[in-house]
Amino acid sequence: MNAVMKTLRPMAIALSVAATLVVLGCSSDDSGLDRRYKVSGKVTYKGQGVPKGGITFEPTNPPPPAGRHASGTIKDGFYTLTTATEGDGALPGDYKVAIVSTDIDMTALSAKTGGMAHQGDAEFQKVVKNAKSLVPAKYNRADTSELKAKVEAKSNTFDFELTD
Repeated sequence: MNAVMKTLRPMAIALSVAATLVVLGCSSDDSGLDRRYKVSGKVTYKGQGVPKGGITFEPTNPPPPAGRHASGTIKDGFYTLTTATEGDGALPGDYKVAIVSTDIDMTALSAKTGGMAHQGDAEFQKVVKNAKSLVPAKYNRADTSELKAKVEAKSNTFDFELTD
């Protein structure tokens, strides 16, 4: 029995060291560059909370891997951003902001299309074509919205008052 233990012990130590290296290699570094910070706020138009929609923070200088934007759903004027997991926030940095809000009722659209609403569907195309924007169109794209935010290494709040 002692011979077996002497053989297994170095193998167990080697496996423990290998597992530790894998865990350390997959964890974030101490630089905080990959840490996300809570981002939330309010979106209003004509003094009222935007009832529904989406908000996207597009990095002006994307950190690796490229394209680490954050997005969220606007409900009753309020939003919280997500990058990787629900409500995790955004990476620190400078962002351009886009806000989209339409009168499309996704629940009703899903019911009309049998739960299969997608871009190739004729009913989906018809609804999107006839959709009315609830905010000025300039806010639909980060390049034209002129909205900006600087996410810092702390909890962040950004309120956006949209104007015509």
